[in-house]
Amino acid sequence: MYPAAEKRFIRINKITIFVLFLVITAGGVVRSTGSGMGCPDWPKCFNRIIPPTDVSQLPEGYEQHYVEGRVKKNERFAKMIEAFGYSNLADQIRHDETIHEHEEFNAVKTWTEYVNRLTGVLAGFSMLFTAIYSFTYWKKKKAIAIWSVLNLIVVVIQAWLGSIVVSTNLTPWVITIHMLLALIIVCIAIQTYYWAIKFRNDKYLKNRNQSFTWITLISIALLVVQVVFGTEVREVIDHLNQQGLPRSEWIESIGLPYHTHRILAYVTLALTVFLYFKLRASELNGTVQFNYAKISLVLVCIQMLSGIILARFHVPAVAQTVHLVIASLLVGAQYYLLLILNKPSKLTSATV
Repeated sequence: MYPAAEKRFIRINKITIFVLFLVITAGGVVRSTGSGMGCPDWPKCFNRIIPPTDVSQLPEGYEQHYVEGRVKKNERFAKMIEAFGYSNLADQIRHDETIHEHEEFNAVKTWTEYVNRLTGVLAGFSMLFTAIYSFTYWKKKKAIAIWSVLNLIVVVIQAWLGSIVVSTNLTPWVITIHMLLALIIVCIAIQTYYWAIKFRNDKYLKNRNQSFTWITLISIALLVVQVVFGTEVREVIDHLNQQGLPRSEWIESIGLPYHTHRILAYVTLALTVFLYFKLRASELNGTVQFNYAKISLVLVCIQMLSGIILARFHVPAVAQTVHLVIASLLVGAQYYLLLILNKPSKLTSATV
């Protein structure tokens, strides 16, 4: 059905989507284990391509050297956001005393962060090849090439933002933007993949019920809001941890962000269940749309279960990572569902 060049693009785009979720998983492990400052500099780690495994391998006077580097980088970042009119945020960055503190060396945390960076490099190369191969479609559908190249540019911005996450000592709002940008990158990759498989597939059965599309769109919007509130919950947890509050008291001490996050989760569950049964009762039963509605339902149930485990068992690190990764997969699955509900309602199994 597809020429060799198009098959190659579809294959590398699919690999890219997989690798992007791998990056999000690695980032979740870093976040849940507190390894974000395992490497105090960027892109190298303790000024080494291969990180140290023992304190004896650390550069002499590295503490002061990297603190000074962070201060300079943060000043440049503060000037940039100040130019956009965010003077208060710029002042917060300039006067954040935690920037002058350094993490004690921990080999496990260092290598956890290093593996996270390696997955990021792998994603970068995958997206580079995706952008190169996308020019196969330049004369047929320019949008595929344009968005693939744009996504590569966004990844470069994401890498820079990752360095800011490190230099600002894990400033919460920077982490939130970092996470949202990761989801945008995933959705763009899913979009170009969808365009590519749709390009030569004419066996479409139109979705005649636009309410399915609107339900999915609302669900995605709620998921994004949930992610924002989820990062706020994580910020409060980090603060409570720094204060030395026992894990058993974390959840009840979070307050409004946690309750909002939980309410939105129940609304998302209700919408996903409703859409699943509506599709099952429609002419779309047995189609790819219905299959992705089923996948979304399974993911949202796992997401709810991991949230319950976080609340009932004092926020275990493994459940934190699962919660983050499943949320990302759910956004991806529902975004793809939105695309195939909006246009076709039947795709052959060979194209998905």
